[in-house]
Amino acid sequence: MNYDLTQGNIMKNLLKFAFPIMVGNMLQQLYNVVDTLIVGRYLGENALAAVGSSYTLMVFVTSVILGLCMGSSAFFSMQFGGRNYDRLEKGLFIAFLSIGAIAVALNVLVYAGMDGILIFLKVPDEVAPLMEEYLVWIFAGIMATFLYNFVANLLRAVGNSMVPLCFLGASAVLNIVLDLLFIRGFHWGVGGAAAATVLSQYAAGIGILFYYYAKYPQLRVKKENRCWDGGILKELAGLSSLTCLQQSIMNFGILLVQGLVNSFGPVVMAAFAAAVKIDSFAYAPVQDFGNAFSTYVAQNYGAGKEERIRRGMKDAVLGAFVFCLLITIIVVGFAEPLMGLFIDRQSVETVAVGVGYLRIEGAFYFGIGLLFLFYGYYRAIHKPGISVVLTVVSLGTRVLLAYVLSAVPSIGVKGIWMSVPIGWILADLTGACYYVMYRRKQAQ
Repeated sequence: MNYDLTQGNIMKNLLKFAFPIMVGNMLQQLYNVVDTLIVGRYLGENALAAVGSSYTLMVFVTSVILGLCMGSSAFFSMQFGGRNYDRLEKGLFIAFLSIGAIAVALNVLVYAGMDGILIFLKVPDEVAPLMEEYLVWIFAGIMATFLYNFVANLLRAVGNSMVPLCFLGASAVLNIVLDLLFIRGFHWGVGGAAAATVLSQYAAGIGILFYYYAKYPQLRVKKENRCWDGGILKELAGLSSLTCLQQSIMNFGILLVQGLVNSFGPVVMAAFAAAVKIDSFAYAPVQDFGNAFSTYVAQNYGAGKEERIRRGMKDAVLGAFVFCLLITIIVVGFAEPLMGLFIDRQSVETVAVGVGYLRIEGAFYFGIGLLFLFYGYYRAIHKPGISVVLTVVSLGTRVLLAYVLSAVPSIGVKGIWMSVPIGWILADLTGACYYVMYRRKQAQ
């Protein structure tokens, strides 16, 4: 189903559009969680540490592709909202070739620099061979990530959030089945876990590409629109490059934190790997609500409906607050049993480290929920540079404080966890101040 978000009840249509995206990302997070759970339970803490560090690295690498796809999606939404179909097709052509070429280049670079990556991340000797084995397989999925996210963002831009959900759901089920087959059945270790993920990603990427081509003939690029347009390329670059920069800065900061975590040894690495998966799964819906809100704002921005955007912001903030309050109660209240899903209860120290992380992060989920709304809003109104600023504030604070606080003997590793919500809050204050100034300027 396609949603025209420029008319009708704001919250009702926003939730209808956002719900499949939320469920889709939760499914994606679920099979990441299951992947981690199976590895932790059947392959041990060193394997869990290797997979957890690899996941952080892979998120950083693919954040370039995701940022470019999300930025292009804002362009697609604007053209769709303004009924500029020729510009939409030209943008599709240019974006697909450009982002595809970047994905290929990234794939070559990460394989060439694998040894340097392991040194940069300060991976302990007992974990390094497992991590290298995992990375050899997982990097083969970069092109699959590009295919799925490009088409999924295109379909969401024109109001169809259900189809990406269906393909992601099928991929999640396939990944879990292959995980069990390759790890429990074939005993392929961490390489089997990575191979299961990559095969599932290609199934989703190729599948959704064929679906788009078969079911959306009106969005196929006509021959006369298969050309380079300097103006459109510049517009796409303005939206995509800054969104890409924002995503890259955010995940590079997380990668720096991962290196700091690794310096505390395999126990903290394993606890961090499990806790981050719980954390990501918990706030994934509000992240996707922010992405859905971005599509809502972009369509209304393209249609020139400023008042509808303003009312939508109020509804979105209220919705994010209610959801974040619920997940805070769940994660903080059930931190220990949640960690027990991944780590044997006999590993008391590892469980305790993870519980400490979850209780500190979980208490401040509304901070990141509001931040996702600001990211989506500024991306949609042609101000992705503000999103970059917010990311620099959030991640810069996090990285700086993580290194400073963790060096204090009485604080230790908890300093890494404490730095995260402080960064969220400072970025939220920055985003809110700019929002007030921007709205006042628009009202003049």
